[in-house]
Amino acid sequence: MYFRKIKHQLTEVYINEPIESDSEGNALTIADIFSSGVNVENDVELKINSEKLYRFIAEELDEREREIICKRYGISDANGNVCKPLTQREIAKQLGISRSYISRIEKRALEKLRARFDGE
Repeated sequence: MYFRKIKHQLTEVYINEPIESDSEGNALTIADIFSSGVNVENDVELKINSEKLYRFIAEELDEREREIICKRYGISDANGNVCKPLTQREIAKQLGISRSYISRIEKRALEKLRARFDGE
């Protein structure tokens, strides 16, 4: 029984186990080789929040608010079209309304989205 256990442990590799040493004599581990400097936790949180944002935009905002937010921040619209972020002045020119009205609509839409995020 003991020999089977030892034989099984010989095939196990631990991430912090030294595999060799570098030119200065420091131990080199598998974790050193595979470390990418990317914080996985932040990436996952960003992905979850992005998915929530898209869902909240679809659920909370009316058509005009959704159009302005998508154009203002370069977010893909319901059709999957992505455009570069535009200024309020450019959006106002496209829609034929004043820049100050775009600003009010944008502010109201962002307040709705913030309230929904705070409510979650």
